[in-house]
Amino acid sequence: MLRQILSQAKKHPSLIPLFVFIGAGGTGAALYVMRLALFNPDVSWDKKNNPEPWNKLGPNDQYKFYSVNVDYSKLKKEGPDF
Repeated sequence: MLRQILSQAKKHPSLIPLFVFIGAGGTGAALYVMRLALFNPDVSWDKKNNPEPWNKLGPNDQYKFYSVNVDYSKLKKEGPDF
């Protein structure tokens, strides 16, 4: 398949940016899914030792990918301990 892509790129050089952007988009999507699977508190891979990982999050843990106006290091806890 890679050989076919390279032969098409040699025949039609205007397709090279298309291949680059499609490859970058696929790579970015795969990396984001991997980040969600490994670091998201909603996903539990070890149900015996840590069945509810979302309960161990502190008020200053940042689990969002991007936050606009929130500084998580200055937040204080507002709820009870479970």
